[in-house]
Amino acid sequence: MQLTSFTDYGLRALIYMALLPEEQMTSISVVTEVYGVSRNHMVKIINQLSRAGFIITVRGKKGGIRLAKPATEIAIGDVVRALEPLALVNCSGEFCHITSACQLKRVLAQAVQKFLDELDNYTLADMVETKAPLQQLLSIQ
Repeated sequence: MQLTSFTDYGLRALIYMALLPEEQMTSISVVTEVYGVSRNHMVKIINQLSRAGFIITVRGKKGGIRLAKPATEIAIGDVVRALEPLALVNCSGEFCHITSACQLKRVLAQAVQKFLDELDNYTLADMVETKAPLQQLLSIQ
């Protein structure tokens, strides 16, 4: 299983914000530049992170983006649930003619649940536990 780039960059954006001093705002432009991703893609990611309650967005001259809650309260599993399409296979009746008797969908659902359960053991704070090397790599003062 591989996470989509949407989720990957969503997690990276959260890591960047978790490295900033508490309550400090940054901008989509800064995050976009740091990770070398298109602004259009990052805008969509930031909007989804905002709708999911992980970040706060403020418009205007003194606006920006920042974490909506402490990094210790943001479970990695919750972020993945909010950003990632977790259906591994298409089990709709129109697509698969064995779906009514298939056990694969149950097994895959259990595997996804175990994957998410493991991610729930970690928070955003765990991802930035050793701040200095990350801050240096991301040029954060």
